Amino acid sequence: MTTTAAPETGIATPAASAAPPPRRRRSALRRRNALIGWSFILPNFLGFGFLTLVPVLILFYMAFTNWNVFGKADWVGIANFQRLLGDGSFHTAFWNTLYYSALHIPLTIAVSLGLALLLNQKLRGVAFFRTAAFFPYITSIVAIAVVWNLLFSPDYGPINEVLRAIGIENPPGWLTSQEWAMPAVVIVSTWRDMGYYMILLLAGLQTVPRELYEAARVDGANAWQRFVNVTLPCLRPTMFFVTVMLTINSFKVFDLILVMTDGGPGQATLVLSQFIYRKGFEESQFGYASSAAVVLFLLCIVVTIIQFFWNKRRSV
Repeated sequence: MTTTAAPETGIATPAASAAPPPRRRRSALRRRNALIGWSFILPNFLGFGFLTLVPVLILFYMAFTNWNVFGKADWVGIANFQRLLGDGSFHTAFWNTLYYSALHIPLTIAVSLGLALLLNQKLRGVAFFRTAAFFPYITSIVAIAVVWNLLFSPDYGPINEVLRAIGIENPPGWLTSQEWAMPAVVIVSTWRDMGYYMILLLAGLQTVPRELYEAARVDGANAWQRFVNVTLPCLRPTMFFVTVMLTINSFKVFDLILVMTDGGPGQATLVLSQFIYRKGFEESQFGYASSAAVVLFLLCIVVTIIQFFWNKRRSV
């Protein structure tokens, strides 16, 4: 240990301990910041791992087994998937899911975008109308189904009464008709979802620079040309997000159809999610239901990947 003499007394005293080098202090600071960061995100990771990732892994295992909850899960390989290929109800549910999505996705985007454009204007009471448009999205599914079932009543419903009043003698049977049941569900689903996607598109519209519109007006562009050449290109990231989320949610539709039609009449509105529910929770064929869930999962993944590649190709 080195010593130094006191300036007045001349008595030798120990030298002050040398401070840690700057590199060591920075390393300790980084470790502390990393631990603080992990402490914030760890609960979310644990929740995702135990409540999402682990069940998904179990699902993939169960898809290759025969299990009815009460007994042992017997490994059957791809037998469940081979059974799906020959199951007429699965084929109906698969095509009904695509049919519902093909109607619901473009209709919801069109209505939501129209609402967003309208409510992006400087109107009196615009906050009220934005809230009113969003309100159906947070309304109980059961309440929505009950009200719309009354509206769609073929004999006494207000919708058919209006159609008869304007000269249509034989209005659709709606939820009692195999041809019109799915379009009726799409109408209700669009009415419910349009407020949520309207908010997303409205947020995207408010990020479009006003200078672009002013420059387009100076160049003589009319309203349609400004929409096509200014609004839509600036909305591309928001529109891509809305399309991906809407596609996944359309493939997973379950609660509204369960409450409104329960898959009927016949199997006219039976979709994959309800097929999985019936096989798993009503018939206790959890291995078979898991294989159908894997098909639905792969369908969502494949379509989402295609959308990502399409968006990337258009952005180049």
